[in-house]
Formats: sequence, C-alpha cells, structure tokens
Amino acid sequence: MAAFIGIGVLRHMLYRLIFWAAVLLCLSQLLLTLWRSDRPMAMKSSNINTRMILQNMIDFHIARTTTPPYESLLTVEPWVDKLSVQSEKLIMDQVQKRLPNLPVTYWNQNKNKAMFYKNESCAKFPSIYELEFNNVYWQSLQTSNGSFHLYSAYYDVRKLSRIGPAVRILGMINRIEPTVKTHCQFWFDDHKQPVIVKIMEYKYIWYKKWGNYKQGIFQPYLIACQIPKSHHHAVPASVSLVENVCDKATNNLRVVYNRPAVKKGFAVCVKGLDFLYEDLSVRLVEWIELLHILGADKIFFYQLQVHPNISKVLDHYESVGRVHVTPLTLPGGQPNVPGFQHLYLTKKVNHKRQNELIPYNDCLYRNLYSYDYIALLDIDEVIMPIRTRTWKELMETVMVKALAIRNETRASYNVRNVYFLDDLIHTHGWFKTIPKYMHMLQHVYRSKNYTKPNQYVKCFHNPERALTLHNHFPLACLSQGCTSYAMDTADAHLQHYRADCVKTLKKTCTEFRQNSVIDTTIWRYKRDLISRVSNTLSSLGFFPAI
Repeated sequence: MAAFIGIGVLRHMLYRLIFWAAVLLCLSQLLLTLWRSDRPMAMKSSNINTRMILQNMIDFHIARTTTPPYESLLTVEPWVDKLSVQSEKLIMDQVQKRLPNLPVTYWNQNKNKAMFYKNESCAKFPSIYELEFNNVYWQSLQTSNGSFHLYSAYYDVRKLSRIGPAVRILGMINRIEPTVKTHCQFWFDDHKQPVIVKIMEYKYIWYKKWGNYKQGIFQPYLIACQIPKSHHHAVPASVSLVENVCDKATNNLRVVYNRPAVKKGFAVCVKGLDFLYEDLSVRLVEWIELLHILGADKIFFYQLQVHPNISKVLDHYESVGRVHVTPLTLPGGQPNVPGFQHLYLTKKVNHKRQNELIPYNDCLYRNLYSYDYIALLDIDEVIMPIRTRTWKELMETVMVKALAIRNETRASYNVRNVYFLDDLIHTHGWFKTIPKYMHMLQHVYRSKNYTKPNQYVKCFHNPERALTLHNHFPLACLSQGCTSYAMDTADAHLQHYRADCVKTLKKTCTEFRQNSVIDTTIWRYKRDLISRVSNTLSSLGFFPAI
C-alpha cells in the first residue's frame, strides 16, 4: 500500500513538472515572437549565431530604455568639438612645424607684394598654394630631361668650402649624370627681385658599382648653387630650382641655417625607422639611455612607420628634449602605404639604401654648425669606449694619437664592428642580477674576431669636412679629401647587437659564433642604466601593476 502511494506522489510531481515546462516553453516562444516582430528583416536570417542574437537583444534593450522622448530632442544640442576651429595664423604655424622645408614665414611677409625678375612674367615669386608637392614632404620640378623631388635646402659657409657661400639642395632625380641645365632662384629678405644663378654641380651620393645605376630610378643628389659675391653678406630666405631663368617655380624651399651661439659635442642621426610590426620599444629605451650616458647631446630620428609603443617612447623623449623626430616618406612613385612600404624596402634593398641617404645627409646639414661630431647609428649599434667612459674622453684621446700621425683634422674617425649575437647568451644563460628586459646588459658575449678593417665600420664625422655621408663613411669631403682615422680596438669599437650577421657575412658568421668571448665593458654603466631604463618604462606604463 505504501509503495502504491509513493508511486502516485511521484506521478503527480512528474505531471506538475511537465505542465510547468510546457508553460515556460510557451512563454519563451511568445517572447521570442514578440522580439522578432520588432527587429529588422535582416535579423530574421536563419544563420545568425548565438552571440549575435544576444548582442542584438542587448542593443534592443538599450535602445528602448535610453532613447529620450521625441519632444526633448527638439532642444538638445549634440556634443561637438568647437575648440578645433583655428585662425589662419595658427594653422600656418602648425603647417610650418609639419613642413619645415616650406618658407611659410617669408611667404606670409611677401605674399601681397609684386615680386618678380625684370617683368611680371619672369620668375614670379610662387605662392605656396601653387607649389607641386610630392608625398607630403617633397617638392617637385619637372624638366625636359628628368624629374626632381627636392627635400630641403641648406646654407653652407664652411671655411674649407672652395666655392664660397652656397646653398646646397638635397633631393632625388630620376637620372644618372643629369645633363639638364637648371637655375637657382634665390629670394632674400627686403628684396623684390630674385637673384638667379646656374647650378654649379649635381653631386651624386652613391657609387655606381653598388647597383641601381639606371635611368628612371630616383637617385640621391646634392645640388650646389653659389651665391654671388654681391650677396655674400646675406642668407637667402628661400630658393627655387627651375629649368629656365624666367620659369615660375613649382618648388620653394626654406633655406636652413642653424647656427647656435654655443656648439655642442655629439649628435646621433638615425635613418627612417621601419618597425611597424616589431615592438622594439623597450630595447629602444635602453639604447637611448645608454647613448646619453656616453655623451650624445641629442638623437635625431627619421620615422617611416613604427609600432605604437615605439611612438610612445619617441614622444616621451622628444617632450623632454633628448630626441627630435622627423616624419619621412619615400618620393616619387614609391609606396608609402603602411605595411606595403615595409615589404617594398625589404625586397628592394638598393632602393632602400639610396633612400636612406636622404635622412642621413639632411641630418648632417641641419646640424652643420651645432655639433663637433655627428654619428650615423642604427638602434642596434653602440660606439663603446674601452679605456675611457665617455665619447668626449674617447675623442680627446683619439685626437692626440691622430694628430701625432698627421697634423690635420680628419673627415671622420671610425671604429671597427664586432657582433654581440643574440644566441650567444643562450649558451651561457641569463645573468640573474640584471633584468631580462635589459638586452644589451644581458648580451655580453661577443665574437672574438672583428669584421675586417674598413668594413661595416661606423664613424664620428667631422661636419667641417664632410660634404656627403653614407651609412659607413663620408662619400665626398671638403679640403684634403675623405681622410678617416681608424681607432684602435683597445680604445673603442662598434658593439653590434643582432640576431645574425649581415647576409654578406654568412660564411664567416659560423666562425664568429664558434669563437666568442665575454665582454662586460658595458657593465660599468649597469647601475645607472638599469635605473634610468626602469624609471622610464615605469613612467610610460610598460610594467604591469604590482
């Protein structure tokens, strides 16, 4: 009897469960039907996934509960940025910062004046709105025999220059050994007429044996125009390059002449950074801090495309005055689309090398009178003093030795290259007293042997002597030619931090790896460097909250 009663109770509970399940199913079906009736037809597709349905339900709920009544919308005013509307003067100030080669100030002072040569149809002063720009930072000239893309112009009054006061224009021309005759139209303050001279030379910033020696490929050049004796007392405000004397110019470059009252010691120039997909921000902080410890007064970066974290680092150091960053593009028909530009430079190595000569030489001429020495370095290279602690002490020692051999200053002072390869540390393990993120402090095993003399070297360049620069050596010099003093490896060397040797040294790279030694010279800066780097990384938010 008890068993029969128990079965009855269970049956009753089962009936109730089925009943309420049916009720819930009906309610859910009803709610789903009501919801679907309020959705657009596109939402009734059968292939909508669960995540999309959930998101749409949330959006629908928010829309129904947050949209204000229609009447209130008649008086409400949406939030817009009303502070961005600026005067023409403020806009022009911003333009000048972004386009330093544009003579904005001079043009503003003279835009309403009648300025021309002989008559109004000859060499009329060009409006900045009528110039031909190319890829943002370049100005162009189309001639009967070649296209010119001009980057910047500089006033050169160095004592060793045999041509006297001159303006040198840096740019690229799609001709080898250009034959087209062109002219410089100089514009001076308080002059309504231009001073017009024939160009003196096209200085090729490349060796034809390196390749790409073909018509139609943009080649790097330094164009020289002498300033007439009648105007040796004045610095041109701007210069235009034209084919014929009376041509109305399609370019007008501000003439750069930076001459501070006090000259500093060392500037470092870095070619166009191309690290869009590689976050080298932490290593960059270590490199910048080490160079400042060694004595770099300022580092001049040129930037193509970089990772956002690298931008964060550069913005920080620029805000405190330690670095200067100049945006850069490739001229002509070369790609500037992020990503595609990187692939182009990877595949077109000679094009890459030729383009690099523009920022290198721009950096030289912008700092011609500001520093005693200029070094062209990559962010994986450090000129390391061995017997001394700073670059200043190093050069004081080197100058005594160099002058003892020949009593004249050299165009450059070079150091030999030695590899600190990444995988050498893996054989020996990490140093526990040094943070792992300190790449250079951790990697103190290097190849025993140096690369050959005069191969892959880097230099301290003498701005009084250098005319054009290449990555490793000056290509052309003033006075006695491109003399270079090779520093003894006991005094200094180039510490080159790489994952592998350059491609041309693949055969000898095995030997470099098999014969390694420990070199802890960098550890003399360990405490200071770790402190500086860690504080900077912390202030920029690179460390997780502890």
